[in-house]
Amino acid sequence: MRHGMAHRKFSMTKSQRRALFSNLTNALLTHEQIKITLPRAKELRTFADNMITFAKKGDLNSRRLALAFLRDNEVVSKLFSTLAERYKSRNGGYTRVLKAGLRYGDCAPMAIVELVDRDVNAKGAKDLARVKAEKAAAAEAQKEAGAAQVAAESK
Repeated sequence: MRHGMAHRKFSMTKSQRRALFSNLTNALLTHEQIKITLPRAKELRTFADNMITFAKKGDLNSRRLALAFLRDNEVVSKLFSTLAERYKSRNGGYTRVLKAGLRYGDCAPMAIVELVDRDVNAKGAKDLARVKAEKAAAAEAQKEAGAAQVAAESK
């Protein structure tokens, strides 16, 4: 009999699975679209939908439960402000799984998981801002080094 076998185990311990899906949920809520294997995508739907349901409730206990699972204040604040507002009139079905062919190395079935009505500009926005800040800091450091070298030559 199949009683009590609701989720896939992925050849991992419970703590490893929890960490995996916590990180995948963080990535999905941050970028609003990620590409992973199909079985993981199908399992990820439940975790992401539960987090958005917590956000729609909006009370303190729901925020604490979401923070305990996600462990990232930025993602929780985005979840409870932006995403809760976006999905307030939708009764479930916040994620979409699209099949994306096979992975080249091991022929694993791949899928794209995305939020329904997602913000297209959210994917990679955090990384783009980080790279832009690093380039600006490098340019500033180079400018300071050039000014120091000119000052040393003038002495």
